[in-house]
Amino acid sequence: METQANTEQSEAWNGPEGEHWAENPGFYNGMLDAFNDALFEAARIADGDAVLDVGCGTGRTALLAARRAPRGRVLGVDLSAPMLERARADAEAAGLAGRVAFEQGDAQVHPWGEGGFDVAISRGGVMFFADLVAGFAHIREALRPGGRFAAVLAVRPDPEGAYARATAALPDFGHGPSPAARAMMSLADEDRVREVLSGAGFTGTAMTTVVADQVLGRDAEEAAAGICGIGAVRRGLAETAPAERDRIRRELADGLRPFVRDGAVRIPGTVRLVTANA
Repeated sequence: METQANTEQSEAWNGPEGEHWAENPGFYNGMLDAFNDALFEAARIADGDAVLDVGCGTGRTALLAARRAPRGRVLGVDLSAPMLERARADAEAAGLAGRVAFEQGDAQVHPWGEGGFDVAISRGGVMFFADLVAGFAHIREALRPGGRFAAVLAVRPDPEGAYARATAALPDFGHGPSPAARAMMSLADEDRVREVLSGAGFTGTAMTTVVADQVLGRDAEEAAAGICGIGAVRRGLAETAPAERDRIRRELADGLRPFVRDGAVRIPGTVRLVTANA
């Protein structure tokens, strides 16, 4: 990377956090694919658009954008080298390597030029800036006048919600959230979203809540294995005695079993969809 403003996030996403996402894209895409339709409907990508995917991760949304803009181009930017390696391999396998490019960079400062893109999208990748206003201002500068921005943002988890009930067997391992997990909630409040986008020069900000079934695995055991690989859960289990670890996984699978439907574990998830204009 040529420049960097988010050192802590870079360390997280180029370490175990990013490596786990790169090694398990099916699990994480299963969690997030439920919101793809809403994101792309809001982005309104046209046949010849130039699309910027901010925090593109393993490339899922960048590849989907490339299919929606067969005469356009897509640039995916992310901090994580392991995730981008997976993204490039998937683009090659899909025959899209000629129309989608991936660059490792800090989206708060990455030199992608000004006014070169019609649309900027992000599926949960814009909450990690050390300076949120500066990060969003840099995204706006990448868009032509009147260009569109659409993103999926995290909302605060419901302690009484379906996911909390399904994962009640997980103990509090005493680990604080990783830098990545902490930043996920940086735009969880609507007023903060409006403040940041307005400060960055965006106009016409609109928000809506999207609820959809997140797919966590084909069965309860597979879903439990995926959840046990996430952040603090993975770290906590690594320090737990094998017998206790096995018990937690069995009880977690039991909690997930009621959510098995149509060949998968499906748990309702909620995100905030935000749109704005450059």
